Amino acid sequence: MTVRVLRAADRTAVPWKNGGGVTREIAVSPKGAGTDAFDWRISLADVGADGPFSAFSGIDRTLTVVEGAGMDLMVGGEHHIVDEQYWPHDFPGDLETDGRLLEGPVVNFNVMYRRGRTEAETAVVRGTVRLMVPEGGTVLAVALEDGAVLDGTGIELDRYDAVLATGESPGVLRTQGFAVVVTLSSE
Repeated sequence: MTVRVLRAADRTAVPWKNGGGVTREIAVSPKGAGTDAFDWRISLADVGADGPFSAFSGIDRTLTVVEGAGMDLMVGGEHHIVDEQYWPHDFPGDLETDGRLLEGPVVNFNVMYRRGRTEAETAVVRGTVRLMVPEGGTVLAVALEDGAVLDGTGIELDRYDAVLATGESPGVLRTQGFAVVVTLSSE
């Protein structure tokens, strides 16, 4: 089992592919892969203005609003109202997508994964959950609020800190607030 703690304070804000905002990458596979070569990529994005999303050919996305009132997304000509915090919304990353803020800036938790290579399941949890690593896969848990701990490890997570595990289960995550758990497996 390999467990890494990824601290929010260690992340650098990077301009979006289309220049319309900034993102803070939490984890990517393979490690160090750029925007055209990843199997999966997980990040937090600060969105301060309406505008188009970057297109990612062959990529599926899950967007979860973690701060702010939400967005009206136009994905391939279809409206997706994303106005509830902590509710994951899936959509194809290669369709033309435009976002309109509902009531000011938002922070989005983004999961992007390459179709045909990776499957991703995103769940927002609160309380106690055993983190399960699929065979040959990865699990990532991100505290959305202060006060998460990984039982028996001494690992404490503050807001937006993460734990990334491969191999076997890293144990039980206990949260005082919400956390997001992403389970990634190869197809």
